Amino acid sequence: MRIGIIGAGRIGATLARHFARIGHEVAISNSRGPETLEDLAARMGGSVQAMTPREAAEFGQVVVVSIPYGRYRELPAAQLRGKLVIDTVNYYPERDGHDSDLDGEATTSSEKIREYTGANLVKAFNAIYWDTLRDAVRPKGDPERLAIPVAGTDSEAKAVVSGLIRDIGFDPVDVGDLGEGGRKYQPGTNVYAVPLHADELSGLLHV
Repeated sequence: MRIGIIGAGRIGATLARHFARIGHEVAISNSRGPETLEDLAARMGGSVQAMTPREAAEFGQVVVVSIPYGRYRELPAAQLRGKLVIDTVNYYPERDGHDSDLDGEATTSSEKIREYTGANLVKAFNAIYWDTLRDAVRPKGDPERLAIPVAGTDSEAKAVVSGLIRDIGFDPVDVGDLGEGGRKYQPGTNVYAVPLHADELSGLLHV
């Protein structure tokens, strides 16, 4: 599978390494230009290329968005429209500036990104610390394997993302649609950034 990644911070870069490790073609990008990522891509191996965000969006059959929420309007919306997008983004008012829609809980950051891009959005990888994502990989059936919550409206899209989660070494837990489901593990919830096994996560979220 071809996977584009927009945002080469800790989560984006960690996912690029994981996806390349399990055999996917990966394009990684940031706002500063592909030349700033050439060394990083080279260290990850031949299946990882440095591109612009627009190029990464066009390249990917699946595209990971891992940028600060306050910059989501910089995303290449035309290239993301209709694509399966994995949204790892969280809203932090102190970093992103206040958004009255989110402060008033009228909607969620994922729903606003979906509205802007027209993408088939699945929320995942936003509720795990990057170093846990990097280091806590475990084989299927390992009692120490951790869970990653997944929310989205399209069941087929969630199945694709859940497969990627399993393949890199975690257990997916489907928590429902993008709005109400995604709210359950955003910052400030009792499961955000807490390492949990699948049965523990399911129990806390009443799945």
